[in-house]
Amino acid sequence: MVTNKVFVVDGARTPFLRAEGKLGPFSAADLALAAGRPVLARMPFAPSAIDEVIVGCVIPAPDEANIARIISLRLGCGEQVPAFTVQRNCASGLQAVASASERITLGYSDIVLAGGTEAMSRAPVQWNAAMVTWLAGVMRARTGFARLKAMAGIRPAYLKPVFTLLLGLSDPLVKLSMGQTAEVLAHRFSITREQQDTYSQQSHERLAAAFDAGHMRGEIATLYDTRGQHFFEDTGLRRNSSPEKLAKLKPVFDRGYGSVTAGNSSQVTDGAAMLMLASETAVERHKLPVMGEVVGHAWAGVDPRQMGLGPAHAVAKLLQRHGVAMSDLVHMELNEAFAAQVLACQAAWASPDYARDELHMAEPLGSIDIERLNPEGGAIACGHPVGASGARLVLHLLHTLKRKGGGTGVATLCIGGGQGGAMLLQA
Repeated sequence: MVTNKVFVVDGARTPFLRAEGKLGPFSAADLALAAGRPVLARMPFAPSAIDEVIVGCVIPAPDEANIARIISLRLGCGEQVPAFTVQRNCASGLQAVASASERITLGYSDIVLAGGTEAMSRAPVQWNAAMVTWLAGVMRARTGFARLKAMAGIRPAYLKPVFTLLLGLSDPLVKLSMGQTAEVLAHRFSITREQQDTYSQQSHERLAAAFDAGHMRGEIATLYDTRGQHFFEDTGLRRNSSPEKLAKLKPVFDRGYGSVTAGNSSQVTDGAAMLMLASETAVERHKLPVMGEVVGHAWAGVDPRQMGLGPAHAVAKLLQRHGVAMSDLVHMELNEAFAAQVLACQAAWASPDYARDELHMAEPLGSIDIERLNPEGGAIACGHPVGASGARLVLHLLHTLKRKGGGTGVATLCIGGGQGGAMLLQA
């Protein structure tokens, strides 16, 4: 069986734009183009030399079916370059990178453009079932009288819209929103409101410091809208955040007794991240600079009611498979869906009971040093465009590993529906 090495040779992301209660200025395809163009521009080969384009997206617009193909064509890759879209909820971008890696490993492709994109602000608003039924009755009417009779059956309740974003952020089987699953974890591991707020404040401070130090320049491609505005910094970053301000926010998902607030949760966001992956043969042929190597990836399933623990299981599986200890990691990017979820994973990794009963390990992995965990902030500060976050984690991890002189790192996410994904990278 062919087992080629897989390298990430370049990548870029857009600034992440927090949803402001209205349609964002960019579609998901627009965002992917903004991230993909600078990557292609830096390549020594034409876009048509790419073997495949793979993109993760959870909520493509109705006119963006198989959005990867739309992105590929708009980027100028040409009609002959195939493309497909993947969807694994919050880890769709990571799945795209993993799928690209597998294709290269098995020898099916040499060069793949992979990543993720999401315009959460543009999630469709639909009619409810009663309204659809009423409209169908009106359309079926064959005479003017029958149509008037059908139209007279409308009721005010039929006009109530269905917000698909809210449905997508809820689990249909356990009947819990993602925020409610974070409350479950906070209760299980006795994570206090103060601990969550402290972690969230740290996320904003770390991301602000990264921008101020110029660390994001090589990672982010400036966005320009049709009104002459430009965006470079993630708009969800709150430079004026403080423990006092965070403490004033009320719980959202359990108003009476909860601790998860808008301030210690990730944000509804638009954004994209794209990476170029290549085989060792392609790297040598085109003399490509290498950001890092994709060593492997792992996926795990957990109770959907505690979906935030997915990374605890996926990372355990990944590290055991490759003989790597938690202490060997120079850096971990753990997506900050909720502060409670990040802290719960840390608690699970440190717990002998959790190791024995849940991970089926003789000894716990041990939590990762907080200085090596999201050292430049995360989704609580920059946002979580669900289709793009996994690709962003890989891109940012490789950039930071390079600045630190290389080493081994892990990018990992929890996944709505009760899963976890993790990728091991070497720079």
